[in-house]
Amino acid sequence: MAISKVGIQDFLSLRAKHLVFDVRSPGEYNHAHIPGAYSLPLFTDEERKVVGTAYKQQSREQAIKIGLDYFGAKMRKMVEEVEALQKGRNDKTVLVHCWRGGMRSAGVAWLLDLYGFKVYTLVGGYKAYRQWARERFEQPYSFNIIGGYTGSGKTHVLHELKNMGHQIIDLEALAKHRGSAFGAIEGEPCPTQEMFENQLAEELSASPLSGDLGVWLEGESQRIGTINIPNPLWVNMRKSPVCFLEVPFEERLVHITEEYGIQPKSKLAEAVQRIQKRLGPLETKMTLQYLEEGNITEAFRILLKYYDKQYNKALEKRDEPEAEIQHISCDRVDAADNAQRIIRCREQVKQ
Repeated sequence: MAISKVGIQDFLSLRAKHLVFDVRSPGEYNHAHIPGAYSLPLFTDEERKVVGTAYKQQSREQAIKIGLDYFGAKMRKMVEEVEALQKGRNDKTVLVHCWRGGMRSAGVAWLLDLYGFKVYTLVGGYKAYRQWARERFEQPYSFNIIGGYTGSGKTHVLHELKNMGHQIIDLEALAKHRGSAFGAIEGEPCPTQEMFENQLAEELSASPLSGDLGVWLEGESQRIGTINIPNPLWVNMRKSPVCFLEVPFEERLVHITEEYGIQPKSKLAEAVQRIQKRLGPLETKMTLQYLEEGNITEAFRILLKYYDKQYNKALEKRDEPEAEIQHISCDRVDAADNAQRIIRCREQVKQ
């Protein structure tokens, strides 16, 4: 079967039905890859370095010869790995890409084609995918932002909206961080910036550009943990209407204490120490003392006042006026009830 070269749009359409194999080195793949792609490295990281050095310092031909020495010993294993992943599928079609659509993907495509697979390679390789991903952030999305002070249960409301059939994007879930000094306590390590962007581009591609109420996101700082929201998307968010949950302080305190208070005291103390310069020496000392005593509620009372103060400071520093804000009075942190309030409010504005 002939190997077919396809552009990024056709490649993305084909992957809905067929497996994608990334033949770059493990280091390249682990840094960032097309979501859902399997790693099938032609070279290890060290082998890639050797081949690349030979290409630059000797010749293209010498680099190819060295590459063939590495490739030859791996051919059977690579075929068997693809065969195992393809087991149970109705056809033998696979998609292959490398960094720029060059010799690495061509070599693996030749091998798989020789064995009997129908192979598609991506013109421009992973680099073409990255261009596609960055272009997603430039689109004129119709967003709605869920705002509110810390402890308002915004993430829970966001997912309740999803349960109700609305489109959402959970930026904190993609960043694997909950957006505060305590955000990384429970989660996995944050992805690389590039991998976050790839996953975000996929979410945006799956969401409509318009609709009755658009796409819902939680109000965030541009930086979530170690991750930055791409600037064009951030600008779009800043101009989008905000539904601000007005939840009483004591209700928010109960919620945040229940949500974070179950964590080990040592982890909570480490998080407090990370913000001690901004929190202040007296507040830091009191918070740590309350944690040591097991008085989690009073510790979080200090922290919640700090985050409210930081939120108000951020609002005052905004260069442009807030787009459109609906303040929604909420009796308590109740995701189902507050989601209904948000929808009613937005529908009234739309009428």
